[in-house]
Amino acid sequence: MTKKAAPKVGRHVLWFSWKLVTFFCIAFSLVALFRLHLQYDISSSAVSRARSRIHYDGPAKIAFLFLARRELPLDFLWGSFFEIADVENFSIYIHSAPGFVFDELTTRSKFFYGRQLSNSIQVAWGESSMIAAERLLLEAALEDPANQRFVLLSDSCVPIYNFSYVYKYLMASPRSFVDSFLDRKESRYNPKMSPTIPTGKWRKGSQWITLIRRHAEVIVDDEIIFPVFKKCCKRRPPLDARKGKMNMKLQKQHNCIPDEHYVQTLLAMSGLEGELERRTLTYTQWNLSTTGNQNWHPLTFSYANAGPQQIKEIKRINHVYYETEFRTEWCRSNSTIVPCFLFARKFSRGAAMRLLSEGIVGTFDTSTLLDQSS
Repeated sequence: MTKKAAPKVGRHVLWFSWKLVTFFCIAFSLVALFRLHLQYDISSSAVSRARSRIHYDGPAKIAFLFLARRELPLDFLWGSFFEIADVENFSIYIHSAPGFVFDELTTRSKFFYGRQLSNSIQVAWGESSMIAAERLLLEAALEDPANQRFVLLSDSCVPIYNFSYVYKYLMASPRSFVDSFLDRKESRYNPKMSPTIPTGKWRKGSQWITLIRRHAEVIVDDEIIFPVFKKCCKRRPPLDARKGKMNMKLQKQHNCIPDEHYVQTLLAMSGLEGELERRTLTYTQWNLSTTGNQNWHPLTFSYANAGPQQIKEIKRINHVYYETEFRTEWCRSNSTIVPCFLFARKFSRGAAMRLLSEGIVGTFDTSTLLDQSS
């Protein structure tokens, strides 16, 4: 008697059931991921809307945002600047080295006590960490609804007017001050940024910006442009003979200098250029002695070249010419021609002491610093 083969129906049912279970597991996972992403987007936009809905009727503040390597070497000058201001009209935030604390041991001015961010990061020049630190400063300052203007400053910046003038100048204008222009001569744009960032929206400008609150929110809430900069902009290291063929790969990294492009490009892509004064409020003197503009570097003001005459010359500037756009930007605040600059960089400690001793910024007995300068 011949034995009949076992029916294959059971195996087919088992195989089909296994595929069905696998399909539903994958589908469930995709749905869960989509819901998490959707919830993240909703929560992020909800935070933005919640900030925008806050109605504030009190005195408007200027948020001074200091991007420092560690301490603030010119704190004595800024202390004099803030001394004659109403505390209801300003706030201070500092991004410094992680773990660095501003107290009576590390700063000469009480205005900086405890003003460091608790979530600061290690910053490298030419990397996306620079703009990440700027975003952290803006995020912290946006928590106070009184902050209506946001001024980004380096640790070598100085004011060239008193607080009252700076406050009236900024509050008189409903616009942000962001140096922004086209620059097709340089090769910083990385083609891998396309199509998220098209070449037509690529902008360049000074890192030192002054923002109205709505534009600060755009930068903090950005989840599209910043990741592209983070991925595509890597600082190109110097050639190292020990790395051999690896040098070829490292030299292909795109040196975008994100801090000179991110805010300008983001605001251009957001359709906000019409709401800007496309210039910076911070004066920089460039070393033009090198061949070509690729090697330009900011000059440092010393005691000798930081006198009243030099500061007067900066204050007389009332327009900026942008060669790549054949554009002259006349400096206006609410349609009125005004001096272009409220701040200047890079100032040495000696130069800052001279500003105070000449009474350019405020009154201060600079002799009290001489014993500490050694």
